[in-house]
Amino acid sequence: MKITFLSPPPNLTGGQRVNAIYAERLQARGHEVTVVARKRQPLPLQQRLKSRLKLQKPQSFPDVSHYDTMKAGLKLIDRAGSFMPDDLPDADVLVATWWETAFHAARMPPEKGRQFYFVQHHEVHNQMTRHLSAGSYYLPLKKITIAGWLVDEMARTYGDHDVALVPNSVDQSLFHAPERPKQPRPTVGLMYSTTPFKGLDTALEALHKVQQAWPDLRIIAFSKDPYHQDFALPKSAERHLRPAQDDLRKLYAQCDAFLFASRTEGFGLPVLEAMACRTPVVGTRTGCAPDAITPGRNGYLADIGDAEGLAQGLIQVLKAPQEEWKALSAAAHAYVKDYSWEDATALFEKVLTAP
Repeated sequence: MKITFLSPPPNLTGGQRVNAIYAERLQARGHEVTVVARKRQPLPLQQRLKSRLKLQKPQSFPDVSHYDTMKAGLKLIDRAGSFMPDDLPDADVLVATWWETAFHAARMPPEKGRQFYFVQHHEVHNQMTRHLSAGSYYLPLKKITIAGWLVDEMARTYGDHDVALVPNSVDQSLFHAPERPKQPRPTVGLMYSTTPFKGLDTALEALHKVQQAWPDLRIIAFSKDPYHQDFALPKSAERHLRPAQDDLRKLYAQCDAFLFASRTEGFGLPVLEAMACRTPVVGTRTGCAPDAITPGRNGYLADIGDAEGLAQGLIQVLKAPQEEWKALSAAAHAYVKDYSWEDATALFEKVLTAP
């Protein structure tokens, strides 16, 4: 088959990592796969001037993306605005990967392929655009999604009861670690993101509470974006900006617990990545966390926004005796080891090829 993925401008988000994984693995299965995306355009002059008047540095974006090294075609459109039919190759399948691209896909002629909508989140958290993004879920595109809560949301809110579920996996050739004891110094890892729904403020509050019990707590933070002065980590925290995949694996494996504080999440790949590296996860009840985490077995759960609950979960992991912590670590690893990206790709392919 010829398959086109229609994408927003390339970036380092988890959603685009998943797009790249499926594009590459479907290509390896013999399909001809092309990712079509717009190049990121310079910020409008008005927005740049507004930032300068506020003495703010204009927002910058990395020059690298998850599409750079995938073994599938990549076509970049150097133009703002809508995708046009001539921008896309003729294909058997067209997969929208974001609410804006769903509207573009829906207006494409039949020769661009059967239309699918890969829903990785319920994208209604932006107050300015939520009425538009919500409208995308009413479009007559066959939906594929990654988590049970999204299947339920599409049925409950939009009346779509024919949504395919293909859960994400984690690449265990990238994310793995040997068995290990707890670190000599208690260590907590987290992803640092100032995107409001990522819950960084809650994470920082939880870490402050844990530091009251362990003043020498080691904190390892990694981020795809520069650090922001309004969300200051403790001075002793380690900061890793855009670590390479191999370095990221090593960071996960240096942690006794991984903190996941999101307010809402389509899936939350770092949860599985940490588990693949044998690190128990303490997280909020969103994304894949309620499915992946069994409290007391491979981590702990807390309600969204509950810094105290997250702190108590971290304390439970950090104070666990050595053998008890090893059991938490082994159970975290056991959850991810039996479902691979190859399994996920087979399910994804089955949806695309179904009559």
